[in-house]
Amino acid sequence: MRRSDLSRPPRKGRIVRTSQIVFGERQHLLRVLDSLERTAITRARLQQERRVLEEMIHARTLELNTINSGWDQKVAMVLKADVRPETLEQLVRQAPRTDYYLLRLISEHPKVPAKTLSTLATHHYPAIRENVARHPNSDAATLTKLSKDRSMPLWYLVAFNPNTPAALRGKLQERMRKQSPQAGKAN
Repeated sequence: MRRSDLSRPPRKGRIVRTSQIVFGERQHLLRVLDSLERTAITRARLQQERRVLEEMIHARTLELNTINSGWDQKVAMVLKADVRPETLEQLVRQAPRTDYYLLRLISEHPKVPAKTLSTLATHHYPAIRENVARHPNSDAATLTKLSKDRSMPLWYLVAFNPNTPAALRGKLQERMRKQSPQAGKAN
């Protein structure tokens, strides 16, 4: 997880615990548990530390289900190659906006429909918008809207999407040429 994945609310210093963060913690705890079980330590210490880690893992699972009930089952659905596009659309409609991990997975799925990508293009988590900008199912209207996003350089990703209207792609590629380091040296 990148530091930029942390979402900060208006209150200084407080971090919103999104599914991306909680899932990352749970995965880390599972790796620690795996490592612990391969370590040469006394049986009593192994049992004690295993119990503590399992409690922490369980707490993260409960927290994920608080963010979005049935979280693991929903993620498993999205990870299936044969998931129906309608299912992905329904999951996006039902998911809370703090379920970054699930929404990010959906925004990467090869079967996600253009309509769903258009909805995800307005999400405040940058990785989701980046995925929409590069997704081959994104439609021209969504890509045009993303190219105007001033909060981050999505226009660069839009410039390489084959669904970007030719005129817009040409304009964005010209912007790239002007901003490239060699463009400044040529003048």
